[in-house]
Amino acid sequence: MEEIAVLFHIGPLGITTTVVMTWAIMLLLLLVSVIATLNLREDEPGMVQTMLESVVGAIETSVADMMPQRPDLLVPFVGTLWIFLVVANLVGIIPELHSPTGDLSLTSALAILVFLSVHWYGMRSDGVRQYLKHYLSPSPVMLPFHLISEFSRTLALAVRLFGNIASLEMAVLLVLIVAGFLVPVPLLALHVIEALVQAYIFGTLALVYIAGGIQSQQITKEKDEQRSEKNQ
Repeated sequence: MEEIAVLFHIGPLGITTTVVMTWAIMLLLLLVSVIATLNLREDEPGMVQTMLESVVGAIETSVADMMPQRPDLLVPFVGTLWIFLVVANLVGIIPELHSPTGDLSLTSALAILVFLSVHWYGMRSDGVRQYLKHYLSPSPVMLPFHLISEFSRTLALAVRLFGNIASLEMAVLLVLIVAGFLVPVPLLALHVIEALVQAYIFGTLALVYIAGGIQSQQITKEKDEQRSEKNQ
């Protein structure tokens, strides 16, 4: 794997190409969002507005299929994550640029963000106490296993995205060196498909984890209510 270059330092902190590329993508998405939403029309939407509404509609449908109770709660986070990952994964097809998701530090940061979001949405849905109770369900003996599951799936989330994007860029580079400039043309289409698939998988897994955290506490709450009814 190619070493990540440090471009400059802010005190003891080294700013790598991954950091610069990540912030550049975030700035680009912010500018595009602001410009694209300046002249929205309800009666006669233009081509750009129609395309944006199609993208947002597809995201809302995907989230609603997974979390029909509260899709509006998860659409902003999951939708932003999907869009960012699509752009970040596709950056690698531009000559002299590399996908920031080919760096384990970025994929780890995204996985940690998903990890924190699972607990944030879970606690926000029905309170801290009710959320934490599901770690003791069906028995307090399951607590260590729940904790191991939380950390292992976060690690797997980071490594999966990093491994697929980094290996794809490495394969394109090796074929380019061995076979010349014409052979990698079909690999360009493969890169686009793989970038879209990996973004979808990462976002879907994040959605599954968050929805699972919310639904787990709802199940725990229902069980507590059933027990209290039996005791009465």
